[in-house]
Amino acid sequence: MRRSVPQLDDYQISPTHGFLPHELPLESLSDPYYSKWESIVRNLQGLILSRRLRDVVDRLPVLSTARLASEAEWRRAYSILGFISHAYIWGGDGPAEVVPPSLSVPFLSTCDHFGLPPVATYAAVVLWNFKPLFDDEPFDSLENLSTLTTFTGSIDESWFYLVSVAIEARCAHIIPEMLDAIHAVRAGDTPVVMRHLQHLAETLETLSALLVRMYENCDPHVFYHRIRPFLAGSKNMADAGLPNGVIFDTDGTASAPHVQFSGGSNAQSSILQFFDIVLGIEHLPTGAKREESSDSEGAGPPPPSHNFIMEMRRYMPRAHREFLQHVSDVANIRDYVEQRRSNKGLCAAFDACLAMLRDFRDKHIQMVSRYIVVKSRESRSSNRSISPRQAPPPSFGLAKQRSDSNSQQRQRALRGTGGTALIQFLKQARDESGEPAIGSWARRLMTNSPAALGFGAALGSVEEHADGEVQITGLAGTWSVDDSEGGICHW
Repeated sequence: MRRSVPQLDDYQISPTHGFLPHELPLESLSDPYYSKWESIVRNLQGLILSRRLRDVVDRLPVLSTARLASEAEWRRAYSILGFISHAYIWGGDGPAEVVPPSLSVPFLSTCDHFGLPPVATYAAVVLWNFKPLFDDEPFDSLENLSTLTTFTGSIDESWFYLVSVAIEARCAHIIPEMLDAIHAVRAGDTPVVMRHLQHLAETLETLSALLVRMYENCDPHVFYHRIRPFLAGSKNMADAGLPNGVIFDTDGTASAPHVQFSGGSNAQSSILQFFDIVLGIEHLPTGAKREESSDSEGAGPPPPSHNFIMEMRRYMPRAHREFLQHVSDVANIRDYVEQRRSNKGLCAAFDACLAMLRDFRDKHIQMVSRYIVVKSRESRSSNRSISPRQAPPPSFGLAKQRSDSNSQQRQRALRGTGGTALIQFLKQARDESGEPAIGSWARRLMTNSPAALGFGAALGSVEEHADGEVQITGLAGTWSVDDSEGGICHW
């Protein structure tokens, strides 16, 4: 029996706010019982700078989550405990391998409530960590947004989170539209399908414009050296001092096993995965070729565990990832378009969506290069030019590679906050987004300006050479991107 199209209410998704909560995030927990948590997060930057955070947390009582009375309170608790946990791990003279019971017990409880791992995920730092400045103004506008919590108190960190909030808000109306498009496919209503695809292409175009606003108030130096380290998880962090991950101690004995999880990452956003699903874009494990993916048609085996995009669903709230799975079960738009190749308007609308999604990912690759690749090379160059006697001692146990590493691979394998070397992944995701379903018209669209069709400006200036190296031309000049270099975060 054919599965029904999902209902948004069943998955805690708002028709007006999308994956952002319909009830705006709470600015504090009103029950005085949780005042100690709120006091710590309110003074988080001062506690980090004064090196007092760990001592304060160690002296906290173990508070129960039983007094959290609503979903909004659960979201607030998860978010602030995630911030405090990451500050505890990375905010001292060296990384903390053991998280004490005063944090572990309530944090693990909130994680279990949402089906999330014990890290500060995208949900903690973006979806559930914002407020509009004025309730009667739209919050897809960056000029009407503010963060609730940050590690550094900097404008740069707030802006980094808020660009993603604005993107989520801008996309909200498209979610019910694309579900309606799935209904229209079942009814054979081509004009409705085409209209929704056109709206999706137009929305995707505006996302690229929002994304590049990151440069306005988030300085690459501040991001790389001050913000990004706090977002790190416990996976692939041997060079940062956590070879085995961390222990969430629940009984004071530190006898629990080590765990390793990726840090917060934009790949944990459900909205881009939603677009991939409704457009029928298949993302293979990084480095895999399409002909390697399957020898037969039809439903194949479950995606491999090393498919990074699928791995990131584990870091989405349970309701959101179940929604994505439901949409995967009913997605039908790509097949519908492929069966109607003679309908040029329908094909053009579909391929415009692919072009705009590729354009977005092009811009993200450029952003990764500017915020991570360039800054990492500057740091390596600076380290080589300073003698050991001149080099200042490290001030915090931030998630940075140790300078004494003798491995060339370690020096090259920069990682994003999600814990993986990502330029290759980003390039592959971009290229898969641009794979046309229709034919030569789409191929021209991928290499020429979509503006001729009324869908926006030309694609970003990204030149790939035959050896796979990417050369990017931007405001900061021209530079190259190695596959081994990691990312700012992951779209």
